[in-house]
Amino acid sequence: MLETLTKGFTSAREKLSGVRELSEENIDQSLRDVRTSLLEADVDLTVARDFLARVKERALGEKVATRVRDASGKMVRVTPGQHFIKICEEELIDLMGPVDSALSQAKGVTSLMLVGLQGVGKTTVAAKLARHLQKQNRRPLLVAADIYRPAAVLQLQQLGGQIDVDVFVGDEAERPASICARAKQRAVAEGFDAIIYDTAGRLAIDAELMEELAEITSETSPANTLLVCDALMGRDAVNTARAFGEQLAVDGLVLTKLDGDARGGAALAIKAVTGVPIKFLGTGESLDRLEAFRPEGLASRILGMGDVVGLVKDFEEVVDEKEAEQDAERLLRGKFGLDDLLKQLRTIQKMGPLRDVFAKLPMFGSIAEQVDERELKRVEALIQSMTPAERSKPDIIGKSRMSRIARGSGRRSKDVRELLGRFTQMRQMMSQLGSGGMLGKIPGFGKMAGAGGMDPTALLAGAGGKPGKARREASGSRGHQKGKRKQARKARRKNRRR
Repeated sequence: MLETLTKGFTSAREKLSGVRELSEENIDQSLRDVRTSLLEADVDLTVARDFLARVKERALGEKVATRVRDASGKMVRVTPGQHFIKICEEELIDLMGPVDSALSQAKGVTSLMLVGLQGVGKTTVAAKLARHLQKQNRRPLLVAADIYRPAAVLQLQQLGGQIDVDVFVGDEAERPASICARAKQRAVAEGFDAIIYDTAGRLAIDAELMEELAEITSETSPANTLLVCDALMGRDAVNTARAFGEQLAVDGLVLTKLDGDARGGAALAIKAVTGVPIKFLGTGESLDRLEAFRPEGLASRILGMGDVVGLVKDFEEVVDEKEAEQDAERLLRGKFGLDDLLKQLRTIQKMGPLRDVFAKLPMFGSIAEQVDERELKRVEALIQSMTPAERSKPDIIGKSRMSRIARGSGRRSKDVRELLGRFTQMRQMMSQLGSGGMLGKIPGFGKMAGAGGMDPTALLAGAGGKPGKARREASGSRGHQKGKRKQARKARRKNRRR
């Protein structure tokens, strides 16, 4: 996701590392890489030029404060390169924002009409928005107003069934505007406080489509008209948004399939060209994979700095607070085993594709695409092949148990040994961080980490890190034992010769 853009900004940052001051020469050299990545990402040429000009003007015109106070009040040193990247971040945020993802209401009812070309994912977005409103304790009604595309009504009914949302279906040969009008009457009569109109699309914008949408708007007066665009369309998505905006009062955009777009040009340029803000991002096929658009989060990811706020929001959605408190109390007693690790692995899986989770972690964005999604499945298979006693007390797993676990999971004994080594390493790492490091400053966390508890991000951090002290110690210990066995064999051979 967005690798093309990230590559250019990363290269610019590397070229400025070590420079003592920003000059027109080194700024031009850095912006050359950014310009290339913007154009490769299919960003509109005028937008790219304006962005580069603003960055250069600010970089040359602003004084660089070499020492500033961080969030804790401590004085830290700021390099010219960091100042340049900060300017890029602010300009990216300004380019894509400001954004208010809140949906408008009329008489307490949130009504949305989804418009867009055929094949951009409007029906799936309709269900995702219904799920989004459900999480806010709203009662949505889906309206199947696409009567032209084969199986469009059936698809919406199936998606509605997955999230337990009612779907209003019109009579045979009934006009879309009439279907939407009757659906609105039902919503009022039955107490629905949200209604989503899934309208038809075309392969291209035509007068008939616009006339139909205008008729639906006249009959229902939706509080929100959202245009659904496919990020994979690149510059065509921008052109489509401009064409719709010229004929309809579009309130916002939903950009789909952004996780499959390595370029990201549409996300950057669409607001600047059309004036219509992106309100939501659709990533993945799961109906929970819809997130409110945050320009600062996407800008941070483009610059390779992750998106911690977005990651925390994802985590909060999949974790039950009460259950988490109970787990914490148990972990405080020092009881942490592989069952707990398996539980946290499954929590991470609920947050979406593993590469998306990594992309939101600071310093891990550059390796997100290298993450093997199958690794979690392999670890899960290994743990499930263990007995309850082995999961709760991994220290009892010896060579024969490793062989049995490996056979049961279809893996090798080496894989079991490596998993146990990583588990021990992470547990010790968390203990060290909790007792005297940054996690110890979080109320209650230091005790939990010291008792052997783990946070899901510890698994991710360990996945990309270098071998730690625990692994080196374990390796050293095995080497020492191997040496002693070798000496013993030599002694036995010497005795036999005598």
